[in-house]
Amino acid sequence: MKKFLFDLFPLLLFFIAYRYTDIFTATGVAMAAAVAQIVWLKATGRPTEAMHWINLTVILVFGGATIWLHSDVFIKWKPTVLYWMFGGALVFARLLFKRNLIRRLMEKQIQLPDAAWDKLNLIWAAFFLIAGALNLYVAFSGHFTESQWVSFKAFGLMGLMIVFVIGQSLWLGKHIQTEENTPANPGATPPGKP
Repeated sequence: MKKFLFDLFPLLLFFIAYRYTDIFTATGVAMAAAVAQIVWLKATGRPTEAMHWINLTVILVFGGATIWLHSDVFIKWKPTVLYWMFGGALVFARLLFKRNLIRRLMEKQIQLPDAAWDKLNLIWAAFFLIAGALNLYVAFSGHFTESQWVSFKAFGLMGLMIVFVIGQSLWLGKHIQTEENTPANPGATPPGKP
């Protein structure tokens, strides 16, 4: 839980700063928080994950453009770019390098057949691509205010992620249960049966 809150630190500070100031100040606060995250991890000797570096790079580029050009368009693109980078990495790593990144992240916790790992990788990639597109809709369709987009960025996308993870857990639980109940040799008789 601490790690989850630590990873959300820049986003939460962005949301709080926006409530009391404006999008440009909030963007600066998020940028400073992302830098502070990396500095703290380095200072305490904790490992910095690739996700931290990717998030730092994207917030500095898009946040910097937002402040420098005084346009909220760039910060509104930031979640989409981040999600599409993750989704694209899952797809391209599998297609070009035959690497399943979801498997690499999770295989120490669960065991699945290759086909299930491929399906899980594809489902995660699809989620990231859809979430990125949804962010663009909320940010630029004209149906939502800037304040509504900030709330969606802070809580809507996170809520979607939580619902998605719960759905994946249920799917995995069912899949693992099915695999455990299936004999290794389909023609074999289960133990204790004549």
